[in-house]
Amino acid sequence: MVIIEDEPAIADNLIHVLEMDGFKVCWFAAGELGLAYLTENSVELVVLDVGLPDVNGFELCKTIREFSDVPIIFLTARNDEIDRVVGLEIGADDYVTKPFSPREMLARIKLRIKKMTSHKGESDNKQTTENASSCSLQPLNFDYCINGHMLGLTAVEFKILHKLINESANVLSREQLLVAADIAPSASYERNIDSHIKAIRSKLKPFNQSEFIRTKRGFGYFYSESDI
Repeated sequence: MVIIEDEPAIADNLIHVLEMDGFKVCWFAAGELGLAYLTENSVELVVLDVGLPDVNGFELCKTIREFSDVPIIFLTARNDEIDRVVGLEIGADDYVTKPFSPREMLARIKLRIKKMTSHKGESDNKQTTENASSCSLQPLNFDYCINGHMLGLTAVEFKILHKLINESANVLSREQLLVAADIAPSASYERNIDSHIKAIRSKLKPFNQSEFIRTKRGFGYFYSESDI
């Protein structure tokens, strides 16, 4: 596990709790040092501060997402709603504000690792489904692949598309898609699902499959390859 946090006291408290629970932790006080480590090593999870001395944590998150789907939890003193929304939209899996309880953070970390392990098991063990085989759209390394080309989905986009495909017989509400993306449903964030759907459609468009994600006005979204 990697912690990228420039305040030693905060890092020390969190490291103590994590190591007592059996985690091996690497701590970096600067973003570039943490990024260099992540490009060379596979880790279970990243705890990332936003206000780092050398780089903005949001920008660092976007850079990490270019090559890794490792769970990322933001740890920051910035508690404005817009910061939370931005953090989740660019690919973070959770957002914790300071001051925080190290025990609560430990629980959140374990939950994210458990969810990621579960998703990985599903992807590794999943055979080509009827939906996937007809269009060569298959899950691979927490992304979707079409005829050998990766879509380049963010973590949130992958979870939304994965849910839509796996429940293609059902119309899913925005709230259901938020839950599938591991985001706590809220009226303020619910409409952002539309932005994620738009982004997914845009990435499917070059393969002539954007229309497979369909809108049921007044209800939500569903996935279908059939002519309706």
